Amino acid sequence: MRRVVITGMGVVCASGKTRDEFLASLRAGRSGISRIENIDMLDLRFQNGGEVKGFNATDHMPAKEADMMDRFAQFAVVAAHEAVTQSGVEWTPELKDTTAIITGSCVGGQTAEDQGFWDVYKLGKPRVHPMTIPKTMANAGASSISLQFGITGPAFTIATACASSAHAIGMAFQMVRSGMTDFAITGGSEAPFSYGILKAWEAMRVVSPSVCRPFSKDRTGMILGEGAAMLTIETLDHALARGAKPLAEIVGFGMSSDAHHITQPSSEGPAKAIRLALKDAGLVPEQIDYVNAHGTGTTVNDTTETRALHLAFGDHARKLAISSTKAMHGHTLGAAGALECTAALLGMTNGFVPPTINYNEADPECDLDYTPCTARTLDFEYAITNSFAFGGLNAVLALRRI
Repeated sequence: MRRVVITGMGVVCASGKTRDEFLASLRAGRSGISRIENIDMLDLRFQNGGEVKGFNATDHMPAKEADMMDRFAQFAVVAAHEAVTQSGVEWTPELKDTTAIITGSCVGGQTAEDQGFWDVYKLGKPRVHPMTIPKTMANAGASSISLQFGITGPAFTIATACASSAHAIGMAFQMVRSGMTDFAITGGSEAPFSYGILKAWEAMRVVSPSVCRPFSKDRTGMILGEGAAMLTIETLDHALARGAKPLAEIVGFGMSSDAHHITQPSSEGPAKAIRLALKDAGLVPEQIDYVNAHGTGTTVNDTTETRALHLAFGDHARKLAISSTKAMHGHTLGAAGALECTAALLGMTNGFVPPTINYNEADPECDLDYTPCTARTLDFEYAITNSFAFGGLNAVLALRRI
């Protein structure tokens, strides 16, 4: 079995516009949540979000290129560049020909789509911007990365709601491990801050009017976020042959479907995905030290995930260090799995567990160790990261420190 290692990480999110900024925020337990400024929030019940403040695509690419991309694709390209730079890869014609690009996105180009609808329905314009379709398509992130680096290998996007980028990383992992390719760029991106989609989220009554408090008894819902995280992954042999430094290893991937309810989660489906990830990795529950939880901050999700952890880990569940980093960067939907996988990797490679900030009081139904408020020094070898989506779709990645 070919070993698959991570050699590069790139991040753009509310908690940091670079990998190092994100790491510093995770250590400090610093929130990137604030009032959304890029759009007029008008009559929305909530006003806060994990917005990437001060992001200007032209700081990273020519204005003509930036104008061809929606904000979510811009995030994808910037994060991919950071990951590729850290990996130190040299793009030979052969490597460009075989490298895979697998990304995840839940809603695609909402900025462009919303503008098109506004122009037609509100302003009565007879036509929309001619690049509206290419900018809104969910695969625009993967396609833009391909264009940026001249990569002609397999490239595609997975859309499984909030598990999208976890599924993308898992599929990339399987492709590299199986021998389909030696090198891949994988992750996810999202930019959901448009008035129309925020009104849709408002209607679901799951967004907090103030802050996100995962697993805390006084939690009032999720906070939406935007951003991207990208990884470069490759076989261990490929990395060592080119003199690259492996940062960590992906050792397992598990996925399942609840077949239960379109929006209400079950605990059995997530527990199954965790078990499958551990089985794929050849691990027993007692070997896992840290869980980066899906932890949205909604009443139902957090209690359901807690039950799933009890089901999957048994008595060992009470020994796990668990945290939800969504309280810092927001729920980035299709990018969540990649961003939270990166948070787990940064904690693993720097000897600490990121905290669950804004945690106020214990909930009897959430009775595990959620690393409240302050990062914890911990030298750990194995971790999992959970991603659970509307539609009852679950994806779990198992990671190992090298």
